[in-house]
Amino acid sequence: GRETILAVEDDADVRATVVELLTELGYRVLRAVDGQSALSILKSGVAVDLLFTDVVMPGPVRSPDLARQAKALQPDIEVLFTSGYTENAIVHGGRLDPGVNLLSKPYRREDLARKVRALLDQRQQRLLTPKLQWPERAAEPAATQESARRMHVLLVEDDEDIRASASELLGLLGHAVMPVASAEEARVALAAEPFDVLFTDVTLPGMSGVDLAREVALRKPAMRIIIASGHGRAALDGDPQQWLGVVVLPKPYALPQIQQALAQVAATAR
Repeated sequence: GRETILAVEDDADVRATVVELLTELGYRVLRAVDGQSALSILKSGVAVDLLFTDVVMPGPVRSPDLARQAKALQPDIEVLFTSGYTENAIVHGGRLDPGVNLLSKPYRREDLARKVRALLDQRQQRLLTPKLQWPERAAEPAATQESARRMHVLLVEDDEDIRASASELLGLLGHAVMPVASAEEARVALAAEPFDVLFTDVTLPGMSGVDLAREVALRKPAMRIIIASGHGRAALDGDPQQWLGVVVLPKPYALPQIQQALAQVAATAR
């Protein structure tokens, strides 16, 4: 294609590779090292067809905020996020809001080319179609509507990179997140403010995530629980009845799996 793409990536080597790949594909490529510099480019008035940004970015402007402000400045812009946390590619497109998608790292040149072209073709079709011809959005199932509501999530993960990525992905879905590194920190947070969802890893320093989940289930029965585990439900010990309504999220997980887990807990009354 010949469209203009704004690539936002703080890692110099990755940024150089992305710019090279997109340039080889024929696109005009602008580059930015963080969300703040990307916003400066967007505010300058230069027309951008697609924003391609890493999920975890340094600086005061987080990638979800960058995407929202980009849409406000240039309503027809397409947004493509990329994340280096998950090993598996996002097979369902990672759709967030209209025009926003997620591409997992590492990706092949062909993966990037196909994804970018599909989004830009979608943009072109949207611009050529009169808005009055777009069908009204069908009513969503109650469970889907509930899962889309903003929830306050307590994220417990001791791995700093996974915690940052999971926090960003939850933020992309529109939820408020408090990330902590241990069950002990989670206990302090739970005593200080209310949460809708406990999202915890199994293996934590000190108290385990399973023990934390068991304690929360007893003391805060209305709170929903997601347990991330590389061993599935085998990580849950004791009476199976106590784990009714608890969603186990297999690791490694990506955005669609997080969306599904949140939809499950939203639809489950504890």
